[in-house]
Amino acid sequence: MTDTNDDYVYDEATGEWISASAAAANAQDPDIVEVRDAVGNLLADGDSVTLIKDLTVKGANQTLKRGTVIKSIRLTGDDQEIDCRYEGIKGLVLRAEFVRKR
Repeated sequence: MTDTNDDYVYDEATGEWISASAAAANAQDPDIVEVRDAVGNLLADGDSVTLIKDLTVKGANQTLKRGTVIKSIRLTGDDQEIDCRYEGIKGLVLRAEFVRKR
């Protein structure tokens, strides 16, 4: 249960109201980027994700179908991009909004 006396501040980067203690923690280490999937789950290096939409891969003449499992993702430092491998496609970068954590 949260303390009712906790102050909240508006985070312009995310467009959300966050607690003052969380804002202070983010200010101490701005290099840490939180990457969240389509439903808001926090992603980390090595996670497996599932595609929630059919995606056409540019330059590979291939379509990745909804439900395809991508294993062992890597975070790129961008809050919306993840680097991953899939058979036959090198250098695949997916947007976090099109995946769901398994």
